Amino acid sequence: MIKLKLTILFMIFIIVSGCTEIALLMSGSSIAISQNTYTKVYNGIDVLTIMSTEKSIKKHIYDKGKEHVQTLTQIVND
Repeated sequence: MIKLKLTILFMIFIIVSGCTEIALLMSGSSIAISQNTYTKVYNGIDVLTIMSTEKSIKKHIYDKGKEHVQTLTQIVND
């Protein structure tokens, strides 16, 4: 049963590998991550930030922005 599933899986990969988009997605160098140096640095810093604070850089920015909006809303309402 497992051999049949693996055979079907390999056949699908062989058939689909002719498609350019699928071939690009399957290759290790283009896993939806840009090869830009700045992107690699940002992702590395983001991983370190998540490890130390359990929040990503985007989440930190979102939370700070939300605090500022609440502060501005209070100022406008007063």
